[in-house]
Parts: sequence; C-alpha cells; structure tokens
Amino acid sequence: MKKDLHPTVNKVETTCSTCNTKYNFSSSAKNIKVDICASCHPFYTGDKSVAKSTGQVDKFNKKYGIK
Repeated sequence: MKKDLHPTVNKVETTCSTCNTKYNFSSSAKNIKVDICASCHPFYTGDKSVAKSTGQVDKFNKKYGIK
C-alpha cells in the first residue's frame, strides 16, 4: 500500500457564531467556521422571524408607491 495516500483525520470542535452551540466531529480540515447551525436555523426550528419578510417586489412597490 502507498504511504500518505489518505489525508489525516482531525478531531474538530466548532462553534456556531449565531447561537454559540459547540459541535465535535472528525474532519480532514483543521478549522471549520459555522455561521448558522441546526439549533438556530429557521428551517429546523420553525421560527420565521429570522427569515426575510419582504421580497424584492415588495421593496420596489413600497419605493415607488405602487399598491
């Protein structure tokens, strides 16, 4: 077998920057940054307050006074 064929696997501890939840897992990367995780993502929590409430069409209509 060839030596150094597979990358080394590191134990990584990453923290969600939104809710500060810590996760431990194995990865070939040494450092992983997470902006949003399953604990605070609106899809998994069912909370719609974090998601955008107005779309581009609504912004356009409001800007030009179209009803």
